[in-house]
Amino acid sequence: MEYDYKKHKSDAISSYSKLRPTYELFAYTLKEILTKTLKEKRINYHSIEARAKEIESFGNKASKPSETNPNKPKYSVPIKEITDLSGVRIIAFFPKTIKEIGKVIESQFEVIEVSDKSEILEKEEKLGYQSVHYLVKLKENRLNLPEYQTFDNMVSEIQVRTILQHAWAEIEHDIKYKSTITIPSNIKRRFIALAGVLEIADREFQSIQDEDKKLKTSDRKSVKEGKLDEVQITPDSFKAYLDKTLGSDGRISNYSYNSETEYLIKMGFKNLSEIDNCIKPYIDKVVVDNAVWGARQGQIWRFNDYLLAGMGEKLLKKHPRVLGNHWLKERYTDGLKNMEKSGVKIGTFELK
Repeated sequence: MEYDYKKHKSDAISSYSKLRPTYELFAYTLKEILTKTLKEKRINYHSIEARAKEIESFGNKASKPSETNPNKPKYSVPIKEITDLSGVRIIAFFPKTIKEIGKVIESQFEVIEVSDKSEILEKEEKLGYQSVHYLVKLKENRLNLPEYQTFDNMVSEIQVRTILQHAWAEIEHDIKYKSTITIPSNIKRRFIALAGVLEIADREFQSIQDEDKKLKTSDRKSVKEGKLDEVQITPDSFKAYLDKTLGSDGRISNYSYNSETEYLIKMGFKNLSEIDNCIKPYIDKVVVDNAVWGARQGQIWRFNDYLLAGMGEKLLKKHPRVLGNHWLKERYTDGLKNMEKSGVKIGTFELK
């Protein structure tokens, strides 16, 4: 007698429809836990998504026949055997971050299973690009709390992948060839080449991030040791220099450091040594601030006061922000006059 897959699917959908809202809530609960923990650990990532499996998708999966016996369903009790009813996906920027996220998952949940999809795809000769999947449950300490007791014995899948891995997976979703055996040879070669390019790109992005961190550490050390001629002007090195020279200022945003760095480079400054030579005679002279603004200002404004004192009218002709701002140009012109009246000797610093 032929197995009634239609009824099997209908029964499975009926069971899941009642539970889907709970699985959806479970997914969003896991997302909240992960979002909070990743923030606490200062792990940077691109995005985190949560969802419960769509009813129709569940029904289709529930009615799949067994690979060994077509007259028998792959899932006898789909609601218990299908493990991705609740899902969370974390998309990272770099491959190394995947391992950091994995440690967070292992610390926060009871991990039932971990699978690296790249190994599975290779073994099964299927197209695809790697990502790491976790099957997790809430730990006992959370389940003892009233707000989590609803999720007792519930399992969720957490996928972790890079942006490039995610791009492949999204495009692959519309590709009908799933086995390398059935795909035409010319298309197969292109898929293999593309997978290799993406893997190389992932490694290169990771290498760039590692090199960037190494350079920032080296520049901060050079600033600390006063070896300023060795340090290029970047937002990070510029902030390190100002923090050391003028004192740190938590009110200043990264945007401000980025903007000031851009202005300095456009003016022709090549390293921190040139900046230091320009402003050194005026650092911590309260009279400079008082002459321009009437009071001591924040870190960035003080720096620009010293830059003005060091360059004089040359700054008015070179600084991109001053050139585009009539009010600021007028204010700095008055500031130069007030500095001179206050006994500040205006510099004539010239960039080589």
